[in-house]
Amino acid sequence: MPSPAIPASHSLSAPPAAAAAIPPRHEPLAFQTRDGLVESVHYGSLIATAPGGRTLLTAGEPRTAFYPRSSLKPLQSVAMVRAGLDLPADLLALTAASHSGAARHLDGASRILELHGLTAAALENSSDLPYGVREREEWLRDGGRPTQLAQNCSGKHAAMAATCVINGWPVQGYLDPSHPLQKLVAETVTDLTGEEPAGVSTDGCGTPLFALTLAGMARAFGRLASAELADGESAPESPEAAVAQSMRRHPEMVAGEGRDVTELMRLLPGALAKDGFEGIQLVGLPDGRAVAVKISDGGDRARMPVTVRALEALDVDTSALAGIATGAVFGGGRQVGLLRAADFSSLSPTDDVL
Repeated sequence: MPSPAIPASHSLSAPPAAAAAIPPRHEPLAFQTRDGLVESVHYGSLIATAPGGRTLLTAGEPRTAFYPRSSLKPLQSVAMVRAGLDLPADLLALTAASHSGAARHLDGASRILELHGLTAAALENSSDLPYGVREREEWLRDGGRPTQLAQNCSGKHAAMAATCVINGWPVQGYLDPSHPLQKLVAETVTDLTGEEPAGVSTDGCGTPLFALTLAGMARAFGRLASAELADGESAPESPEAAVAQSMRRHPEMVAGEGRDVTELMRLLPGALAKDGFEGIQLVGLPDGRAVAVKISDGGDRARMPVTVRALEALDVDTSALAGIATGAVFGGGRQVGLLRAADFSSLSPTDDVL
């Protein structure tokens, strides 16, 4: 079937051109202490936005272009649904996943392929071991080796191949930026973020990757999280609402057991969350507000504490998130310190419009 028309995009804003030689002016966002002394400091940038483009909170340089890595997956999933991809909610959630490689994830990717007459031979992503620690250890104990199906993006790639079958596009070469699928993804990303990408690269799994801003990504997640659900069977669900609702209903498919993104969606009803390599976290709220975080050193441990603190600064009740809001520091088997986010209360909200 042909691809549906892309909705008219909102006014676009061009992010600053990427300048690799000039690093962004990040700010301290998290500290790790050990027996009262600051042992480590994590710098980064963040932004919180509201519907209509209003900025609620900023730190660092959230309007500098960066690569959103796997936090882009929900936007790629919206593009595929716009192109006719129709999957059960658990499998649709998997299309937006950086999964741990549990049996449910690998079986789900295989089901997407089988539903469209494909096999794992259609996948063009890189090969890897399962991403989850427990899943990887079990895989290795059983003699497993790196495969494309085990790689954490296999759900997205299975869906990309399936979308090609639905539209009569060539499956082989679906990662080429000139392929109809990737052209549709690029148009959808521009529509949802309201930005023209500052550059294009290749993600770790081989998918085209766009340089955007934290502000643009927050705008997109606010749109997805606040998309209205279908009112009865007569009204079709929008692609944005379908993707967001599938992720909220099946957070275990988006990441996995023991993963903080899964926990956040379980503990904060209505929230839409996706992480990305290099210290990236996005959260959209049902009222259209959103938080986007980038930790400058690319490490993973400060990402969620900073995000929870930003949500708290927006007066979101984060009491249920206490278990992922800080990280204990141990010495000799006892806790001697803590990783915690900086105090954002000193960062004045602003009424700037993006």
